[in-house]
Amino acid sequence: MAKIVEGFLYAESHEWVKVIDGDTVLVGITDFAQKELGSIVFVDLPEVGSKLLKGTEFGAVESVKAASDLISPISGELLEINEDLIGEPELVNQNAYESWMLKVKLSNKEELSELLDAKQYQELIH
Repeated sequence: MAKIVEGFLYAESHEWVKVIDGDTVLVGITDFAQKELGSIVFVDLPEVGSKLLKGTEFGAVESVKAASDLISPISGELLEINEDLIGEPELVNQNAYESWMLKVKLSNKEELSELLDAKQYQELIH
């Protein structure tokens, strides 16, 4: 069964958002998504400074089974990427909620209210 963390927000495209400081968030993929993909062998992330637009592709995850586009659950400016995932993409399989991909400064905090909470995401995947 896929792990879901209370206090995180979720997109229907299986990305999560964790607010870490006012208008700064971390973005990653859910435990459900990493289980569906299987062993992750490559993570393609955008350049720091990139502008993200909610609902558009920001990168990709490749596994031994498939490749999957990553869809931004929010809009904002990319402050940082998790460099650890470039050399060790399997970290996402080990703990999807600690292995964040992006740190983003939100351009529209209202978008957070459009995401799912843990209970709503649980209903989506079951």
